[in-house]
Amino acid sequence: MKRRSFRPWDSDPRGTSGRRLRHRRSLLTITAPWQGPVIALMTVVLAGACGYRLTEGWDWGDCFWMVLITVSTIGYGEVQPLTPEGRLVTVLIVVGGVIVVQLIIQRVLGLTESGYFRQLRELRFQQRLQRMKHHVILCGYGRIGQEIAAQLQRDQVPLVVIETDPNREAIASSAGLQVLQADATVDETLLDAGLEHCRSLVAALPGDAANLYVVLSARGLKPDCRLIARANSDEAAAKLRLAGASVVVSPYVAGGRVMAASALRPLALNFMELLAGSDYEIEEFQLSHDPRRLRRIQGLSLAELELGKRSGALVLAIRDQHGLIANPGGDTLLAPGQLLIVLGSQGQLSQFLAQLGDAVEGIETMTS
Repeated sequence: MKRRSFRPWDSDPRGTSGRRLRHRRSLLTITAPWQGPVIALMTVVLAGACGYRLTEGWDWGDCFWMVLITVSTIGYGEVQPLTPEGRLVTVLIVVGGVIVVQLIIQRVLGLTESGYFRQLRELRFQQRLQRMKHHVILCGYGRIGQEIAAQLQRDQVPLVVIETDPNREAIASSAGLQVLQADATVDETLLDAGLEHCRSLVAALPGDAANLYVVLSARGLKPDCRLIARANSDEAAAKLRLAGASVVVSPYVAGGRVMAASALRPLALNFMELLAGSDYEIEEFQLSHDPRRLRRIQGLSLAELELGKRSGALVLAIRDQHGLIANPGGDTLLAPGQLLIVLGSQGQLSQFLAQLGDAVEGIETMTS
């Protein structure tokens, strides 16, 4: 289940200036190795063009064209018959071109050995991560992490995986995922993964202590982030909740509940699985407890508001202080503090939300 907040969150600036500085340094590191060969090539071209201009008196277009066909060894032929001085300039251009080519070859071989091209790929990967918005960060790509990732991929949700194990990192990469091979318990890793712009973070590491560190770090960096954590024991689950986890899931407890639901309510379970593979969602719209925010809708019934007719979404149930009203009728009145459980597509749910306006203080998605 994932919560979306309506107030704009203030991103924690910690680490932002440092990452920007490192990004600028990375750009300098990427461009610096090529400065020497580029300057040498420009020097040969400009000097050769000036030489032809002085010795032959050609216009600048012919001068640069002659330098180009000489340096590139295309050999289309001379623009005009050369004087002895012009031939000397041509010889110097050929020698300079050979030196520049040798310099470039040596530089490419040296960069290959130093891991330059690997750094270039990493920089491009970091740039892709910085452009990601409203994605999910998955910490850990074990058996549970792989199942989570597969489900998110089926729902076409943008995903970034953080994994330290090279073998699991290779498996995730082969599955077409964006993988950051780093320690998820480090604040800088979470920031590099785009924590400031993510929709939620899932801590699915095998150890409870590691998941606790991840939750503490993420909660400190982005207080309003939705955090889902894995726990292997009740004690660990309690500590994760104290640390700020929005939802704590035990694989054993969750597996037992699914098996029990399959035995007692198989149709309901099949319905939820059917929704997971479709464009429809069940969302909970929490109405504000402040009557002033409900002035436009308070005291009106579902039939009078025509929420379903205008949006196409279906109100499945309403929960208030008196209990749960399943399949509410058109005469059901809306009041502060109610929780509306609504089924619909993303477009229908957006229209439903637009009709309620300021009356809604939060949304929780039951499935996606």
